[in-house]
Amino acid sequence: MAHRIVVTGYGPPADVLALVETEPPIPGPGHVIVETKAIGVNPADAKTVRGQMGADESKLPLPIGFEAAGVISAVGDGAAVPGGALGVGDRVIVYRAHGAYTDRLEADLTTVHPIPDDLDFEHAAGLLLVGVTAADTVRTADVGDDDVVLIHGGSGAVGVIAIQLARAAGATVIATAGPRNHDHLRSLGAIPVAYGDGLLDRVREAAPRPVTSVIDTTGTDEAIDTSLELVDNPGTIVSIAAFGRASDGIVLLNGSTPESRRHRTEAVDGLIADAATGDLVTEVAKTFPLADAAIALTELETSHPRGKFVLVP
Repeated sequence: MAHRIVVTGYGPPADVLALVETEPPIPGPGHVIVETKAIGVNPADAKTVRGQMGADESKLPLPIGFEAAGVISAVGDGAAVPGGALGVGDRVIVYRAHGAYTDRLEADLTTVHPIPDDLDFEHAAGLLLVGVTAADTVRTADVGDDDVVLIHGGSGAVGVIAIQLARAAGATVIATAGPRNHDHLRSLGAIPVAYGDGLLDRVREAAPRPVTSVIDTTGTDEAIDTSLELVDNPGTIVSIAAFGRASDGIVLLNGSTPESRRHRTEAVDGLIADAATGDLVTEVAKTFPLADAAIALTELETSHPRGKFVLVP
């Protein structure tokens, strides 16, 4: 039998998630079965469980999870890659997955990406959702040489990758975070500043030149208000979270536009390669058994260690 976490209703994870047994999936045409070894846990999962992404009762019981890593165990008709690039026994990431919280995941071959030998399953499983989001923000902000970029939420999973991509593009990066994470941000090449009262003055003091663009991963009024004071054009502020501030003229990203989807697709191979070589630093904060998915999501919604949570079937 296969095992899967499903949403039985919308609400707190501890109340509505269930581990169920299902028949092992059989790959359809153009699909593969992946025996999952690690599953990325993301805020979008918690929002799905709570009904913040839509609360359609007709979809229940609802599988959840957008990314996983594992080994191909079966291949459906028409799923063979020319030249045998992928097949049974190969290590892969599945992104964007549908219902990744399972030990047997059926996936369209177009969502399956090979894992280099130097990248372990746990880091691979938590890489792409945040990675492509970060890449989209940096591309949309058109970050390049001589730019000074302010990144709000620099110690978060998206922020950490955005820092590294902006630095790789040649920019000077100032990143907000709590003091306990400042040394880590310095190790990534960013200038850390603490959020809270006086943020605007601290950013101005830290910036070697005027801030030219902003990437916001937090969505707080403090972040947006500070950013609007720092730049002349609100269109140079890119946010993945401040959807209530659309009237300020900032750029909001959720991956839904053709350009945003293109940025994200084009980033996948580079993110995987750089994570494998160590050129891109990511962290796994904590692992949980699949059966403890509700605990993982509950902890994710509270103060938690820096890095990604990962489920291990």
